[in-house]
Amino acid sequence: MKTFYHSTRNGGEPLTSKQAILRGIAPDGGLYVSDQLGEETLDMAAMVNQDYHETAQKVLATLIPDYSTEEIGSCVRDAYAENFDTPAVVPLTPLGSDWLLELSHGPTCAFKDVALQLLPHLMSVARGKSEHRIMIVTATSGDTGKAALAGFADVEGTGVTVFYPEGKVSEIQHLQMTTQLGRNVAVCGVEGTFDDCQTQVKRIFADTALSERLHGRGVALSSANSINVGRLVPQVVYYVDAYAQLVRSGAISVGDAVDFCVPTGNFGDVLAGYYAKRLGLPVGRLIVASNTNKVLTDFLKTGSYDRRRDFVKTISPSMDILVSSNFERMLYYLTDGDSERVGAWMAELATQGVYSIGDELLGRLRETFYGEFATDDETRRTIRTTWEEEHILIDPHTAVAKTILDRHEHNGRMRVCLSTANPYKFPADVLAALGHDTQGKDDFACMDELQRLTGIAAPRQLSTLRGAPVMHDSICAKEAMASFVESATARIFR
Repeated sequence: MKTFYHSTRNGGEPLTSKQAILRGIAPDGGLYVSDQLGEETLDMAAMVNQDYHETAQKVLATLIPDYSTEEIGSCVRDAYAENFDTPAVVPLTPLGSDWLLELSHGPTCAFKDVALQLLPHLMSVARGKSEHRIMIVTATSGDTGKAALAGFADVEGTGVTVFYPEGKVSEIQHLQMTTQLGRNVAVCGVEGTFDDCQTQVKRIFADTALSERLHGRGVALSSANSINVGRLVPQVVYYVDAYAQLVRSGAISVGDAVDFCVPTGNFGDVLAGYYAKRLGLPVGRLIVASNTNKVLTDFLKTGSYDRRRDFVKTISPSMDILVSSNFERMLYYLTDGDSERVGAWMAELATQGVYSIGDELLGRLRETFYGEFATDDETRRTIRTTWEEEHILIDPHTAVAKTILDRHEHNGRMRVCLSTANPYKFPADVLAALGHDTQGKDDFACMDELQRLTGIAAPRQLSTLRGAPVMHDSICAKEAMASFVESATARIFR
C-alpha cells in the first residue's frame, strides 16, 4: 500500500513519509497527515506476543511504509538497544486498581526519549547520501529540548537548535539543556512563554527569505517537535505495547477496550493514542488531562478553542501551553479531511485567538476524548497520597493525570495512566508535595532529601548535573529567534 502525506491545510503535494519527516512542517504552516491512516490495521492477537522492538517495527512499517523492513529494523535497534534502562523500554506496573505506563526510562528521563532516540535515525535514513545538511529547530516547554539535544548531538550532517521559555522550566530541565555537550548543538532561552517560542519557530519555517539564505549554505530546516510526523509515529508504539502487556498480565483479553489517561499540553501524546485506535487498538476513551492552563478541557466542554486567557506558571511546566499545535491533526481527521475548514480555523486562531467547531463535530470528538484539569494543590495532594498509599513516587505531570482518574469510578474497563517524566526532574515540587520544607534549598539539595526520605535513587543522568559546566547561556527576545538560528547554522556548518 502506498502511503502519502500532505498538509492539514491543503490536499496537494503528496510526500512520502521520508520527505515529510525531513521537512517537519508544511510550507503553508500545516502539519503532515496521511489519508491512508487506518486503511491497514494491526492484528492485535499477533501483537500480544511481541517484544517492544518487534511491535515498533510493525507499527512503523504500517505508518511510514516507504522505509524498508531493513531500514526500520536498523533504526529501532539503534534507538532502543542500549539507550533505555530496562529491556521493556516502557514497563507497565500496577497503580492501585489502575496501571502506570512508565515512559521515562530513557536517557533524559522523559517520555520524549521514546520518539527522539528514534527520530535522528529515521532522518539519517531519509537524508541518505544527500549533500544537504539539516538544522533541527525546536521549541520546548521543558522535556523535548533535552531529548532532542541528546538524540541529535554529534549526528553527522545535522545541527540542532533548541529554544525554551526562560524562567519557565524546572532547574533540572534548565541544566539538562544548558550543559549539553556536542559540536552541533545550540540552546537559547527566550523572553516569553512556550507558546511564544512555538509561534516563532513556525514563523521561522515559513520565512522563505531565511530558507533561501540557508539553502545557499546547503542547509534545510526541520523540526523535532511533535509537529514532525516522525516524532508522533513512534509514540503510537507504546499504546500498542501497553495493551499487549495488559493481555500478557492476564488483566484483559484481546478485544477488551482500555482507557488511557494522558497528561498533555501540546496534544501530541494523546493524539498518538488516537492513531493507535485508528490502527485497530481497542481504545475505549482517551482522557485529556490538563493543568490550570486548561484550554483543552474548555474546548472539549464547549467546542470553542480560546487562547485569549492568562498564562499560568504551574508545577507541571511541560504542560504550560495555550496553543496545542497537534490538535490541528485531530481537526483534520474529525472533519474527514476538510483541509479548507481546518485552514480557516487556524487562521481564526492566529488572528482572533479563538475558533469554534460546532455541536455536531464536538459530539463526534467526545465519542473518543474526554477532558478535565487539575490545580496545583490537587496535583500536590495526589503526589503525596500516591506515595503514602501506594509507595509510588510520581512527578507533577503524571499526578495531573492520576488526579483526574481518581475522581471517577471504574466503568468496567482497565485504565492506564501515562507517566511522562521521572519525579527527580522536579525534586523541589515533589518534596514540597510530600510535606517538607524546600525554602532556601536548590534542586540538588531537594534531590538529596527526596532520596533520603524515599529510599529511591535519583537517576544518574540527573544527579550528575550537579556542578556540570554550563555550555549555553544565550537569552534572546522572541523576535530575535530567527537571527539566532541563522548564526547557529553559520557556526555549526562552517
